[in-house]
Amino acid sequence: MSDQNVLHRLDELESEGAIRRLVARYFAICDDLGPSTPFDELGELFAEDALWEGKGRYAKAFGRYEGRSAIVEMIRSYCVPTPHFAMTAHFVSSEQIEVEGARARGNWMMLQTSDYADGTADFRSARLSMKFSRADGLWTIASFLTQNIFSRQVEPWNDEQSIAVPDQPTSGGKQ
Repeated sequence: MSDQNVLHRLDELESEGAIRRLVARYFAICDDLGPSTPFDELGELFAEDALWEGKGRYAKAFGRYEGRSAIVEMIRSYCVPTPHFAMTAHFVSSEQIEVEGARARGNWMMLQTSDYADGTADFRSARLSMKFSRADGLWTIASFLTQNIFSRQVEPWNDEQSIAVPDQPTSGGKQ
């Protein structure tokens, strides 16, 4: 294998890792929306001319946002002036990432659990299709498309029941 082939393969592997971290950071921010949300950092995850769009049932629910600032403002609306979520958690799986030079595509399946500020809760799944671009060695989200697979109202996720753990010895352990 030539040095050029090794460098190409190394670049693909490093790019895949960078894209995974980028997607993970996006969802970590979305899972903790509130007064201290780092909106500047959130914006930097997107290309200046990025697209964020809901498809199918999500087209009506979320709409379409063009440009970094429009995307950040849409996400900001979930916590300012009042929080929309009491709790939300995103879980992504079934990852597929394809890197082609300074461009990449990725697909994921997502599960989301949410408790809302109004006391309701739901469980939903979506197909995520993203495109990425690299400039000056930094990967950003160029296109984020989300399409609902299912949604289900549920009882609030968090309850105040104690957490079951085995009895602990009296010496050491629990304080």
